[in-house]
Amino acid sequence: MVVPLDLAITPMRVLQDRLVGPRCRALFEEGDVDDRFLMMVFLMVERVLPNSVWKPYLDLLPSTFESTLWFTEDELAELRGTTLYRATLVQQKQLRALFNDKVKSLVEELLQTDRDSDRTIEVQFEDFLWANCIFWTRALNIPFPRSYVFPESLDEQGKSSLSCSSEADATVTGNSGETSIHSLNVKSEDHVIVENTADGAYKLASAETVWVEGLVPGIDFCNHGLKAAATWEVDSTGAVTGVPASMYLILADQQNFEVGKEICISYGNKGNEELLYLYGFVVDNNPDDYLMVHYPIEALKSVSSSDSKAELLEAQKAELRCLLPKSSLNHGFFSERNEDSKKSLVGQSYNYSWSGQRKVPSYLSKLVFPQEFLVALRTIAMQEHELRQVVSLLEELGASGEERQPSDKDIQTAIWEVCGDYGALELLVELLRMKMMELEEGSGTEDYDDEILTNFSIMKLEDVERSKRTSEGVSMSRTRWSCVVYRKGQKQLTRLFLREAEQALELCAREQP
Repeated sequence: MVVPLDLAITPMRVLQDRLVGPRCRALFEEGDVDDRFLMMVFLMVERVLPNSVWKPYLDLLPSTFESTLWFTEDELAELRGTTLYRATLVQQKQLRALFNDKVKSLVEELLQTDRDSDRTIEVQFEDFLWANCIFWTRALNIPFPRSYVFPESLDEQGKSSLSCSSEADATVTGNSGETSIHSLNVKSEDHVIVENTADGAYKLASAETVWVEGLVPGIDFCNHGLKAAATWEVDSTGAVTGVPASMYLILADQQNFEVGKEICISYGNKGNEELLYLYGFVVDNNPDDYLMVHYPIEALKSVSSSDSKAELLEAQKAELRCLLPKSSLNHGFFSERNEDSKKSLVGQSYNYSWSGQRKVPSYLSKLVFPQEFLVALRTIAMQEHELRQVVSLLEELGASGEERQPSDKDIQTAIWEVCGDYGALELLVELLRMKMMELEEGSGTEDYDDEILTNFSIMKLEDVERSKRTSEGVSMSRTRWSCVVYRKGQKQLTRLFLREAEQALELCAREQP
């Protein structure tokens, strides 16, 4: 299957469009909007226009979605206590504000400039929600030839406006459904982590390319599979397909291809939280699942010496939240796998005692929690006398004859020297216990979720999928099943990571100097 990239809907396409291009170009160059916003506006306009050249494609797209932004109140209630519940409410509020403040008037203005239409069209919030979900569920990060992205007709100001990154590749392999961090500002503790997973292999590096997000009709109809049957590639020169600047699907394993079986591609290594948020489905026993743990920024204001600790956190570039991947449990205290313990040290940056009083912890090789987060928790958990000792150590460093400000590593070392891990691990245990309490107060225990899923297993998911378009009750069951699988996974991971934290705390207590 080959699709010319001339058929892709991209920011360049929007800026060059006869109807919406001039107005969008002005807004873009003024910095009022970004390229993703323009693509959503373009989709809204083209969907309404009866003479749109994109009508055959747009008519094939879904009109509603199963992602959490489309949940009813009853469906959303199934997620109470989870990060996804809070993130969905925040995002719905921000999208509605953006629609009222900017989108509605702009789209209606653009529609009035259509010479072929003499009717006034009132745009609804659901139209914007539709365009938002079309973009986030179907956009690809496409490597275009630079000359294709920046033709001579675009002026220099237009060139500098596009949010693109450059690489040097000609033929590039990737996955559909790859998405970037959401452009709207959601509070960090309520944010679903949506990552760009451009993990494809790059081939035949010979021409400069520019990465641009866009919709490629046809390629974007592929569903997700853990074991993808195919992947997409971009052929810049036409050497493979005979069509320069085209995208094509290729079977990952042509030897084991089954006739009549759906061809799936991979959307990337995404946990159930991200899959449900973006696409409206989950994967049972998802190997890429993760748990997000955060220290609430508002709670920092109530701790002792909050201003001083906030300054130390900023100086250390400390993280107040962390993602705990399910896979990290494979090298934890209770892992049944006999893996190389050195793997757990990757990315960790302990700065150990310069006085020799505090030794390297014996449990370090089994610790599954990232040091960037423990650095923050050590700082927050400091007692008043410990804070004074840290300040004293840093003053001694400044008085040593070196004319420089303490670096982030210096501060981390001083805090480790004084505090060790005990206070941080104690705070971590408290955070995980609070998270479990929120989850169980919102939707019951893990055993309760197990009971629900057992009852659901009577009806095979394949039957649910086939009949969901004809039975509202069945469709609701499918949505509820996804919610229960997600929230059960969150409780399971919370329980397992809590056990890891409690074990680390116990070992740390034994080794306290």
